[in-house]
Formats: sequence, C-alpha cells, structure tokens
Amino acid sequence: MGKKLTEMTLEELWRLFPICLTEHKPYWREWYFEEEDVLKTALPQVEKISHIGSTAVASIWAKPIVDILVEVAKADDLLCYKNSIEHSGYVCMSQSSDRVSFNKGYTENGFAERVFHLHVRVLGDHDELYFRDYLIAHPDTAKQYEKIKFQLWKKYEYNRDRYTNGKTEFVEKYTEIAKRIYAERYGRFRFEEKYSLQPQRNSV
Repeated sequence: MGKKLTEMTLEELWRLFPICLTEHKPYWREWYFEEEDVLKTALPQVEKISHIGSTAVASIWAKPIVDILVEVAKADDLLCYKNSIEHSGYVCMSQSSDRVSFNKGYTENGFAERVFHLHVRVLGDHDELYFRDYLIAHPDTAKQYEKIKFQLWKKYEYNRDRYTNGKTEFVEKYTEIAKRIYAERYGRFRFEEKYSLQPQRNSV
C-alpha cells in the first residue's frame, strides 16, 4: 500500500502533483459555479465568493486548478468556518490569524478530475481580483503573463514554490497598477461579481 498524502515529503508531493499548464477550458467556469453553490450552502454567512486565478481568464493557459476566494466579515470567522469547509471535502493546507487555505481533489493517485484551491480571508483581502480583472481587460499583458508561466513550467515542473516565486514580481507590478485603476471597484456586497468583465450565469 502506498503512502498517504500526510506521510509524503514535500518533494514527493511535488512529484505526484507536478505543475501542468493547459489551454483554457470553458467548463472551468461551470466547475466554479457548481462549487460556489456548495460553499454557499456550507457557509451561508460569508460576505463574498469569487473565481480567481488563471482559470478565470479565458485568454491564457492555466493549471487545471480552480482557485476560489471566500471573504468573511472578521478574522474570528476564519476558524469558525473551518469545520464546515472540511465537511465539504476540503483539506486544510495552512492557516494563520488572517488567512486559511484548503484544497480539494488531491489523492494518493494524483489529481482528481476536478481540483480546487480555496482561499479564505477577511473581507477586503482580495488583491487577486484586481489582477484577474486587469488581465481580462488587457490581453497583451495576459499573454506576457502566460509567456512567463510557460518559461517557468518546464524549469520548475516539480518545484511549486519556485514556479510561484518566479511569477511574483510580475503579479505584484500589475496588481498595483490595477488597484490604482480600479480603486473603487470592490465594496461590501454579497455573492455578486458586480464588476466582472466576463459574462455571468443568470442565477448570480
């Protein structure tokens, strides 16, 4: 019998779950909406749920992992909701006083068909929304980002930390630009992607 995920070293986990990029899949958006419904049921009091990361940008390749941001009203809520999230099939990967992260779809045999990363934070801790919107509105910049990811992919296929660190400077630069442009974009509203630059399904 093979090792459990909790028994594996970081290097073994990186080998089992390598970096892999693929062209955009329209069904990622539907996966997000279906998972959003799961989270709304499990966490009825959260402030906002958003689709973030490269799978939310239709013009570029991405890791086939849907990133979801959940914003809660106050820091005390972060751990209050932990059990409900875990009962929805997620595994807690890290936690601090102001952020908790989870994943779903990692198995001892590799990735499941659907894989999610869930980022739970206090309302307003959402820089990823600005970066996402900027890439959607600026396809040339999105392609620059894609190029960087392609360069890092094969070099750090089995080192997720270095892959992520290699993108940091670019992400931070355009996030700051986006925050100046979209300074008043995100306020206190519930479950509504009011300013999304892509079509929403009718029920949202």
